Amino acid sequence: MSDNNQLELASMTIIANSGDSRSFAFQALEEAKQGNFEEADRLMKESAKSGNLAHKAQTDLLIAEANGEKVEINVLLIHSQDHLMTSMLASELIREMIEMYKDKERSRKE
Repeated sequence: MSDNNQLELASMTIIANSGDSRSFAFQALEEAKQGNFEEADRLMKESAKSGNLAHKAQTDLLIAEANGEKVEINVLLIHSQDHLMTSMLASELIREMIEMYKDKERSRKE
């Protein structure tokens, strides 16, 4: 992974897909607030797809380093890791919040 362009591409892939994942998750939360749970679930699936793409790019970097390739640490790579971890945390919390909205709706109907 000594090629700077490859590292930049991997970092940008992580940033872009993490951002998409986070955006889908927050859109899902807004839908859940309105009681649109099917749409919220669909958006969370989209969030997961984007998150998986970001995670794969990160895993590829880890595999390269495990195979003895030098992965240069730079600010862009660190920034990409921040985006990935933030989006993962947001998605996990939003998934739980959506379940809370679903429980609230079920209780209201009983």
